[in-house]
Amino acid sequence: MAMKPSKQNWITVSFLLVLAFGVLAPLTVRAADDAIIRATPEQIDHWRDLRFGMFIHWGPVSLTGKEIGWSRTMETTDRTTAWKEYDQLYKRFNPEQFNADEWVSVARDAGMKYIVFTSKHHDGFVNWDSDTTDHDVMSSPFHRDIMKELSETCKKQGMAFGPYYSICDWYQPDYGYSHQAQPGYTLDREPDFDRYFTYLKDQLTELQRRYGPFLVFWFDGEWEKPWDHEHGVELNNFCKQLQPDVLVNNRVDKGREGMEGTMKGAGFAGDFMTPEQRVGAFNREAPWETCMTICNQWAWKPNDPMKPLEECLRNLIYTAGGDGNLLFNVGPMPNGRIEERQVERLHEMGEWMKQYGEAIYGTRGGPYKPGEWGASTCKNNHIYLFVMKHADGKITLPGMKNKIISVGRFGGKAMPYTQSDGEIVISIPDNEPSRIATVIDMIVEGDAVDIAPMDVSQ
Repeated sequence: MAMKPSKQNWITVSFLLVLAFGVLAPLTVRAADDAIIRATPEQIDHWRDLRFGMFIHWGPVSLTGKEIGWSRTMETTDRTTAWKEYDQLYKRFNPEQFNADEWVSVARDAGMKYIVFTSKHHDGFVNWDSDTTDHDVMSSPFHRDIMKELSETCKKQGMAFGPYYSICDWYQPDYGYSHQAQPGYTLDREPDFDRYFTYLKDQLTELQRRYGPFLVFWFDGEWEKPWDHEHGVELNNFCKQLQPDVLVNNRVDKGREGMEGTMKGAGFAGDFMTPEQRVGAFNREAPWETCMTICNQWAWKPNDPMKPLEECLRNLIYTAGGDGNLLFNVGPMPNGRIEERQVERLHEMGEWMKQYGEAIYGTRGGPYKPGEWGASTCKNNHIYLFVMKHADGKITLPGMKNKIISVGRFGGKAMPYTQSDGEIVISIPDNEPSRIATVIDMIVEGDAVDIAPMDVSQ
């Protein structure tokens, strides 16, 4: 049922494309740990400078208002849908109000610099016109290539773009494992994971050749039994050979440690760590990106509680202050629109970013580590302080060898300060910081990123 007649032709075409680009040899040979292809420092710096991106989880599951992928189970409950019904949702998926220009404009208005979109989630449905399966958006009543429209619009609007792609696939029977349910169709033979791995690589080749170049391949679903370190290294290298400057997250391999998203060790593939639904810890050594929802669910849910503006912006500040990126998720509605209340919240974030974005984009975290007091970023000879809590009209920071040239509100008036060997004290005239944070621009002699990171006592 799931394979289109052109499947074999597609494999032949992808083989020829790979050969033409001179990347054939490593694709059929498992790579050793010491042969992991890594991003260059320049590639990491380019991605890190963007700081703020939009994550989009969307597909036929939006018709149910339940969570994407995870709600596909054996029986229907208030939070799940029986797999036989779930797998037929695409036959009713017709988001006629979808407008790629509108989505990308919402992201731009929020101050976001890149978009990561669910090309395929754990449920196996693909949001592009695929030659590998009929379980795709072109088989829905909508019959429009969402990936194509989004990728073209991102290029037009100058927005970096990349696909989220689930390694696990509970619909495809060759995957050999299905979470609390059954595969979407049966085979006349035993499941074959090597066939699935070929299927997976064929799909990624389709994506990159048709809709790339990408900023990132954002993988997920690596935790299940069929996947192992050997496959992770090979897939990482496969992606780098498809597009040498693409980044790959640490969920390509088996090195991720839970929702904290940190790495178990240096021997695993992946260019950056992926904390989920939490701000990562301060870390200038290993790149990281927090992925977090604007509401509670990843996919759209009616009346899903939404985070207040203060929480949204402080999460962004703490992420940048920890030297990480924030990938902030929205889940569009079944009609193809992003909820108006979510659009408004993102617009509010964008208004703040218009004023203070210079202290977020292109910065490094620190030198003052995030804490209850607030956070800091730095760029050239500027240290940007985001003060969220202070006592007696002042903030006291550890001292540093770099001489201070000036201190003032960001884009505003000078502020009184004293500097000694042991501490820096900045007077904040107001009784309380502003609603989000009092943003201070401290200019120092020398390059601020060279100042060793310091804790701020509370």
